[in-house]
Amino acid sequence: MGDAVISVLLADGHDVVRVGVRTVLQRESDIEIVGEARTAAEARPLIATLRPDVLILDAHLPDSSGVALCREALAMKSDIRCMILATDAEDEVMSQAIMAGAAGYVLKQIEASSLVSGVRLVASGHTLFDPEAAAKVVHNVEERRRMHEVVAELTPQQRRILVLLAEGISNRQIADRLVLAEKTVKNHITGLLAKLGVSHRTQAALMASQLLEDGVVPRPAPPGDDARQARGTTKGAGSNGGSNGGPNGGSNGGSNGGPVPPLPRGQAPSRTPGRSR
Repeated sequence: MGDAVISVLLADGHDVVRVGVRTVLQRESDIEIVGEARTAAEARPLIATLRPDVLILDAHLPDSSGVALCREALAMKSDIRCMILATDAEDEVMSQAIMAGAAGYVLKQIEASSLVSGVRLVASGHTLFDPEAAAKVVHNVEERRRMHEVVAELTPQQRRILVLLAEGISNRQIADRLVLAEKTVKNHITGLLAKLGVSHRTQAALMASQLLEDGVVPRPAPPGDDARQARGTTKGAGSNGGSNGGPNGGSNGGSNGGPVPPLPRGQAPSRTPGRSR
């Protein structure tokens, strides 16, 4: 970074915002605006050639996200300091910004003096995040990691039920999809809630949605596939049946697999010729 002057590149799709930020910063003798871009496509070559100290990025560029461009910028210049400029305090975007290596996350409603001090702060190697919001992000990351560990301990059947909970369907519908008794599904859900550390199926459904987004659990299979998977876990249950299809096994079935008719009273069963007692 420059010893005296901080070089800044702006990337924002809104001309009014970009001009406003430029107007505020260019008044400072120790800050220089070296370039501006409306889109990520315009910003990439500027980042590569100008190699600014600080990159101020709109959270939602017309052709990309500020977080994604921040990752690209850090790959080009590992010591670049990225500040995400957002309209709202979005927990998800802030979380992504922190994970991507951004140095700051500020709102577009920020006071002019705070923006100037923020640029100086991140240029000097510090970070600019609201402490309470940053703590919440860290908690969310830890909670997500815990969910991943819990899911790894679930049985395949429990994972399938967890995924179906994300669809918001009833126990009866889950039972039909997986070819299970409704009571069995209810028992599985009770166990799931305990393992996930929640008390309501809605909370489990929200967790499942997040796990689906993270790719930790597979997307729900079509109803027919669900049924086939469930049947696959119990395949072979009829292997104790008779070779001729009799319900009680071949030894008790007739020659055509049907039940043996009762003998008339007083009549002894016929013996196989040639066999003695």
